Amino acid sequence: MYHVLSTAPAGAPFPELYVPKAAFAAEVAWLASHGFQAVTLQAVYDRWTKGTPLPQHPVVLSFDDGYRTDFTVAYRVLRARSWPGVLNLEVHNTTVSWGLSPGRVRRMIAAGWEVDAHTITHPDLTTLDATRLRAEVAGSRAVIRRTYGVPVSFFCYPAGRYDATVIAAVRQAGYLGATTTRPGLARPSELYTLARVRVNASDVVSGLAAKLTALGAVR
Repeated sequence: MYHVLSTAPAGAPFPELYVPKAAFAAEVAWLASHGFQAVTLQAVYDRWTKGTPLPQHPVVLSFDDGYRTDFTVAYRVLRARSWPGVLNLEVHNTTVSWGLSPGRVRRMIAAGWEVDAHTITHPDLTTLDATRLRAEVAGSRAVIRRTYGVPVSFFCYPAGRYDATVIAAVRQAGYLGATTTRPGLARPSELYTLARVRVNASDVVSGLAAKLTALGAVR
């Protein structure tokens, strides 16, 4: 799980969410050198539900919100290895200067990236009434599907906030599963509360390696 791929500016409220470009490139290189190969979340779901083959050590690289660096850094680093990423797109972020333009999203899709929904405005979904919840969950899927012509089969909870009502809304909207900020490895028994490994600014390669080793993902 990545967010912004740059050095945190002075006074940034959440500096750990900023992973510098060089650190990200080094982490991708480390994954590749240890036999990992990036795949989409859809590919993992197809493995779980249909037995579709996957590489020996698959990894889903997910990027939350839709920052410009998803294109200027992640897209370019991954393209060099012919690896896809998973963009959890907050629709609003295609309209701001530091976000992703629709044209860049389309180029990422053309390169094999999966685009999933991360709401329209990134609210705490557990605080919304039924109408607003439906607009953020089902509405974001509809907008992304209409704009980019992609399935949008998965959802990402903003700030990892969800409860039974939110999960029910995600199911009702037609998503096949959803990702959280809960640390760990994703499992097919938890399709609507999939765990992820957060990559922080302070992790660098050694920290990422330690997290994956502790989870038994490095063999």
